[in-house]
Amino acid sequence: MSQKAPSFSLSSRSPRRPTRALAAVGLSALLLSACAAPGNQVASNPSPNTASTKEAGEPTPRLVYTYDGGLAALDAKTLEPVGAGTRLDGFNRVNPAGDGRHVLVSTGDAFRVFDVGAWTEPHGDHSHSYTADPRLTELAFEANKAGHVVRHAGKTVLFSDGSGKVESFASTDLAKANALPATDVYTTPEAHHGVAVELEDGKLLVTLGNEESRTGIAVLSAGKGQDRQEVVRNEDCPGVHGEAVAAGEAVVVGCTNGMLIYKDGAIAKVASPDAYGRMGNQAGSEKSPVILGDYKVDKAAKLERPTRISLVNTETAKLQLVDLGTSYSFRSLGRGPSGEALVLGTDGSLRIIDPLTGVVEKAIPVVSAWEESETWQDPRPTLFVQGSTAFVTEPATRTIHAVDLKTGEVGKSVQLEHVPNELTGVEG
Repeated sequence: MSQKAPSFSLSSRSPRRPTRALAAVGLSALLLSACAAPGNQVASNPSPNTASTKEAGEPTPRLVYTYDGGLAALDAKTLEPVGAGTRLDGFNRVNPAGDGRHVLVSTGDAFRVFDVGAWTEPHGDHSHSYTADPRLTELAFEANKAGHVVRHAGKTVLFSDGSGKVESFASTDLAKANALPATDVYTTPEAHHGVAVELEDGKLLVTLGNEESRTGIAVLSAGKGQDRQEVVRNEDCPGVHGEAVAAGEAVVVGCTNGMLIYKDGAIAKVASPDAYGRMGNQAGSEKSPVILGDYKVDKAAKLERPTRISLVNTETAKLQLVDLGTSYSFRSLGRGPSGEALVLGTDGSLRIIDPLTGVVEKAIPVVSAWEESETWQDPRPTLFVQGSTAFVTEPATRTIHAVDLKTGEVGKSVQLEHVPNELTGVEG
């Protein structure tokens, strides 16, 4: 019988082990050196690490995880460390930049650019792949409370909670030069904890709210900056949070009483069956019209441990609730290569669910049973999916596991040097 893994809290976190070789990068020093940098660029023309660059026979996918005091990269196939860990104090969040090479690190006052050191360049009728040592570059998008990063339709969109600044750029442009790409900037009427999505036709979906409350979404016309005009809005979404995109470019956001769906120029509301039925975290797939979401009903709870998930069909605007018999966290939701709904339970099993029927097709034991900490920034088992592999961290043992979603087997488990927190990756 597996033993219950201890939860992590600010008072009981294990001391950080010394790294073999930490890249000494001081955030304050980098920012201070940016005085003469143009626009949003913290520093211009960083020197690429050409000494470590090697040509590879094929794309080399890599993972990036954060730990208390920095971030580190792994080879996604072997799970072995690549390069030295990078020192970066504070609670850092990581997101793929959308170009297959870089990760954006939300540090509070900036979205820092981390070069994961694996990329592929087209060359006529074929491509060349390369690898290099991972490194934290001197590039950063200035932000006031750096928040959500969204990738969709070839665009990467950054949202600054402290100012309402929405900054978007062509995802592939980040890898074209050793400088920040040209961006388009729109600022919401009031600052709030929000999110924005640029659509295939150039329209911009943004959340509505202020420091006191968040109420819904608005869709703005295609254009530049503040020249965009409002096309449609819906303010029947208290506590609006998160976003996901389903097949057919149906964009959803969660509410404390349901979910909003924007599709084909109109906004529809899917109501929760409970007066308070929050679907604040979602996972979408281009292979499925169904959105996977959490489902919480206790408004007064400091930390609710839900056992039900929500499945919202964006074609029919129908909601299905599925009781998994185990709780999960906001880092437990993912989607498989064919649109399967994936949920990592606190019982330690990864469930593969048919999103159309809600049937749990398989439950794969991966980690020991665990309990979610009441402090949301604390490490907890985290799910990240890349291709047909689901990567699951286990902070209690400093381990990462690779689950083959085709066979349902744990193919590899490797102990890490640090206690992992957030997890993401690039295709290389």
